Parts: sequence; structure tokens; C-alpha cells
Amino acid sequence: MWTFLAFSLDAIAIAAQAITGRALGAGDVDGTRAATRRMVVWGVRCGVVTGLLLAAASPVLGRLFTDDRAVQQLLVPVLLVAALGQPVAGVVFVLDGVLIGAGDGPYLARGGLVTLAAHAPLVLVLGAASAGLVTVWLCFAGVFMGARLVVLVRRARGTAWLVTGPRAGVASAT
Repeated sequence: MWTFLAFSLDAIAIAAQAITGRALGAGDVDGTRAATRRMVVWGVRCGVVTGLLLAAASPVLGRLFTDDRAVQQLLVPVLLVAALGQPVAGVVFVLDGVLIGAGDGPYLARGGLVTLAAHAPLVLVLGAASAGLVTVWLCFAGVFMGARLVVLVRRARGTAWLVTGPRAGVASAT
């Protein structure tokens, strides 16, 4: 379900890549900022909608995949955690698209390492403690997605990614 919803929200990110690349290529920093704000709002709104739909469907989704009553019951709180993470995912995926469109891959790579440094130790501790599935999903939705949100919002608020014209190191589309 998470992957399905991620692909749905990622549709905005794909548009963000194209819109950002075109606007920065044309030298339009103000237009890029305005488009980014609009797309982030769309990401939040779509994340809220997908989260509400997932939360509403959580009691019945398990029955589509298994007859095991224990698994069905465990799936409800996991899906509710995933539902709560959808608005954050909407923003994260949009800002990923924006920064990819801006040719800011090196920052995204470094940000991924920061996210890994925040998330991996906690996941290892949870694994060693045999934490439950709901706890693991809380870690994923809260720490992993939260760290990605912080890394991406921090960059988007700055100006370093707003490079106009052809960007050094980015392959030309000619």
C-alpha cells in the first residue's frame, strides 16, 4: 500500500522535475519559487487525501490479502501509521522532484546519507529489541520520512539549488 500511494504522490514529483528544470533553464527564479510553493501545497493536499483514504480503508484492506485474523488486526494500526505519514510523503516526494529538476543531485546524495545516519541506528536498535511491526512503521514514517522532510525543506528554503541556465555536471538534453 505504501508503494502504491508513493507512486500516486510521485506523479506530482515527476511534474515538479519538468517544471523546475524548465523554469530554471529559462532563468526564472521567481517562477521556480512560486511553482515549488504550489507543488508543495498540492503534495500536502494529496497526502492528506491519500492518508484519509488509507485510514478509512484500513479496517478492510487486510481481508483483501489474507484470511489470517491476527494479520488483519495487526495491519490496521500499521496502515494508520502509514496514513499519518502521507502528508509528509507528499511534501518529500515533491521536493525530491524539485531538486532533481534543479540538477541538485549531489545535495540529494548527501541528504540521503544524513537521513541514513538518523534512521539506521534506530532501526538497528529496534531490530535487536525485536520491536513490533507498528513500532518499525512508526520509525519509518516518523524518523526516516521526518529526516527526509527536514533535509529537503532546509534546502528548498535556501537559494543554492536555484541555479539558472545549464547546470555544471548535468547532462544536456540535446
